Amino acid sequence: MFAEERQQKIAELVAGSGRVSVTHLAERFRITTETVRRDLATLETAGTVRRVHGGAVAADRFSTTEESVTERAIQRPDQKIRIAEAALALIPRNKPGSVLIDGGTTTEVLADMLSRRTAVEVSDSESRPELVAITHAVPIASKLSNIPGIALQILGGRVRGITQVAVGQATVDAAAKLRPDLAFVGTNGIHASFGLSTPDPEEAAVKAAFVQSARRIVVLADSSKLDTETLVQFASLKDLDTLITDSEPGTELAAALEEAGVDVVIA
Repeated sequence: MFAEERQQKIAELVAGSGRVSVTHLAERFRITTETVRRDLATLETAGTVRRVHGGAVAADRFSTTEESVTERAIQRPDQKIRIAEAALALIPRNKPGSVLIDGGTTTEVLADMLSRRTAVEVSDSESRPELVAITHAVPIASKLSNIPGIALQILGGRVRGITQVAVGQATVDAAAKLRPDLAFVGTNGIHASFGLSTPDPEEAAVKAAFVQSARRIVVLADSSKLDTETLVQFASLKDLDTLITDSEPGTELAAALEEAGVDVVIA
């Protein structure tokens, strides 16, 4: 394969997934990592990609880049459904308990599935114990409100328009006073050394409080979030119990997850 053809394919991979790693490209094209780095340098000069530690991202992707929930809702719908189905299976049926659901488009799919499953189960059994569902996300609260069998608790604060979640010290303080059985947390990036991150400091503070509060932490992240770093770290890999994603993590991230004792579920 000619260098120009290979570089075009690399550019297409970056455009499709948002990020590629040097090791993955070396394995895929059966070339040395030095050749990969030369290709990435050429593409960066052309303005096609932007090099980062260990690989490259799209040229317009920065640590503070953040799309609205409306934009993200239409991206990777099949992957989000599979991830949400795997997450739903972790919520016990017909048992009391509490679950905290972070904001995000994948967690929103989970909330929709949970509301429908609970409504069916309650209609079949009037004695079904209630599940306490806690969230700071307006769209998720809307899906879980007025559902028989679900006792909804909303964490207050200032609502960020771009993500439609409550943030601020009041939200952090409220989360710190809770100890839910299970927390489903979203992330903008998950990286071998940097851990979990998100572009906004206030959202990072809330997510960090969620991670510290729950007895079990389950992260829902489609493969576009893997090997990605955004501006603010809110948790290390060792803080997690389970990662649910739609594709096998790369070699470096997989090794870091294993070392941290994180159970990886491929949906």
